[in-house]
Amino acid sequence: MHDAAVSIKNISKTFGRDFKALHNVSVEIGHGEMVALIGASGSGKSTLLRQISGLITSDPEADSAINVHGQVIQRGGKISTDARTIRSRVGMIFQQFNLVGRLSVLTNVLTGNLGRMPRWKGTFGLFSTEQKRIAMQALQRVGIAPQALNRGSDLSGGQQQRAAIARTLVQGARVLIADEPIASLDPSAARRVMDILSELNRVDEITVIVSLHQVEYALNYCPRTIALREGKVVYDGPSAALTPDFLSELYGAESEELFLPGLENRSGPADAKKPVSELASVAA
Repeated sequence: MHDAAVSIKNISKTFGRDFKALHNVSVEIGHGEMVALIGASGSGKSTLLRQISGLITSDPEADSAINVHGQVIQRGGKISTDARTIRSRVGMIFQQFNLVGRLSVLTNVLTGNLGRMPRWKGTFGLFSTEQKRIAMQALQRVGIAPQALNRGSDLSGGQQQRAAIARTLVQGARVLIADEPIASLDPSAARRVMDILSELNRVDEITVIVSLHQVEYALNYCPRTIALREGKVVYDGPSAALTPDFLSELYGAESEELFLPGLENRSGPADAKKPVSELASVAA
């Protein structure tokens, strides 16, 4: 894929002495794709997303690298000196929203400007009228403009997650990474958040990589799914190819918790019927 928004090459990550969270992961994601990242707890999803955003480094292997829009954010286990500039194009949304509860919703969204303004201005909250106008437009777009002056802690979980998305719009991110963004939300709020992510992908052509434990959302919103198991990519292909048998093996004991309406009779392409142990060649 020559026109990659995110290129990951031979990335591994070891925690402690011998816990290998990622094993030689190589993936390319094109501009404007919306991709789901799935796998059981501990499969390496969050670790991979934090690698892409440059929040953690990979193992120091000479041929490992992560590029975002053609620029190296880390190579050989070292963060690039240009990482701060590159991160300004990468929006990160976490499960726990990461809003400052005592600050207004508007101020929380305005912090998306911090990577592009002098630090002393950010420290004192000296945002311009234009920056505030853009922040209000972002809040309007995610449907919570009336709550702009409320404290962040006064919002519901779904509203806080929408504020976090608005913050990435203010940031001007062209790659949006969402780590389990709907895991703690009720179904209605979860659908609203996924609808917003889908609209940003479709209308603004923002590349979206979203880690999901609720597989039905991957099927409904993401044309492509990447599945991890024990730190390895075991499937990379159409979401439509995912079947109950494959997902049950992928998630193991956790599969009993999966809510998969409409999947009971899904057959899908032949590759998705193979057990996880045979799917490494599909991912390659």
